Amino acid sequence: MSQTVGKTRLAYSRTWHYIDIGNDPRPLGRIATSIAVTLMGKNKPIWDPSTDCGDYVVAVGCHDLHVTGKKRQQKQYYTHSTRPGSLKQMSMDHMIEKWGGGEVLKRAVRGMLPKNRLRDKRLARLKVFEGPDHPYKDNVVRFKGEPFRNGQVLEAIQAAKSIPGPTTSTAAS
Repeated sequence: MSQTVGKTRLAYSRTWHYIDIGNDPRPLGRIATSIAVTLMGKNKPIWDPSTDCGDYVVAVGCHDLHVTGKKRQQKQYYTHSTRPGSLKQMSMDHMIEKWGGGEVLKRAVRGMLPKNRLRDKRLARLKVFEGPDHPYKDNVVRFKGEPFRNGQVLEAIQAAKSIPGPTTSTAAS
């Protein structure tokens, strides 16, 4: 049997997912896990570890990031420039006030992606925004894994279906 059955261009097409972090009751780790699975494409039947078949994710409302326990004060993020004495640390609270909750979310998702050549390409498909506004409104198709129920999208689909095609009429004299 052929290995290419079902692996069509349509199967590899990328979908845009929308996640509202501020209104999601899940903590940071649970949200990051679901985002990582979507970026990798593990929820698709054509998933293969060596191919990049994941989707785009638009995360809005990152300023209301929810974590459990005392992680905001106690969790530390480290950076090092490989020079002696250049180890720097920053708490999650300080990182959120300096760079926003989007950076914390990106670091959490980055740690959950496989450490290979595809990690940066997958992470580039994660679009994070502090507030509710984002420039990808026309691209978003799925909301929390379900088809997006935006009135504009449904109206556009219905309008496209109702547009009559070219008709050929023969004029009888």
